[in-house]
Amino acid sequence: MTTSRRTLVLGVAGAAAAVGAGAAWWRSRSVDPAVEALWALRFEAPTGPELVLAELRGRPLLLNFWATWCPPCVTEMPLIDRFHRERRAQGWQVVGLAVDSPTPVREWLAQRAISFPIGLAGLAGTELSRSLGNSSGALPFTVVFDRKGQPVQRKLGSLSGDDLDTWAARFG
Repeated sequence: MTTSRRTLVLGVAGAAAAVGAGAAWWRSRSVDPAVEALWALRFEAPTGPELVLAELRGRPLLLNFWATWCPPCVTEMPLIDRFHRERRAQGWQVVGLAVDSPTPVREWLAQRAISFPIGLAGLAGTELSRSLGNSSGALPFTVVFDRKGQPVQRKLGSLSGDDLDTWAARFG
């Protein structure tokens, strides 16, 4: 191979490598529109001030989609509440988004001591959970966000203490 030909091949190979590296970098920094839209949302709170998700960005967040009519959702609430109480000193935040009507949520919360914020997502909460990776729209569904506001863990179905301990250790 001649020197000029070798130079041309090496130049093309180098340019291809640079384009590939640039594309990989661009993908790694690309923003998921559904995640960005989430941070702009506000929810009516059943007992208190409006829940503004943008105010929660910058610390780990456990976001749980639930409903009063969902037995596994109701069963896991004390576990999630305990996680909130035990981990908030380490920076963790917990939010429950009720995929339910306001009245049953208010009645349910009036009978239980839940220490983390609840937002009234209504039926729109199902579509929101789908946009975050819950393809079936089933409940309960939980998403963990890191300090950068990016989802790092998703779970459809009931949480366990082991799930919460693992997430706290990995993302806290």
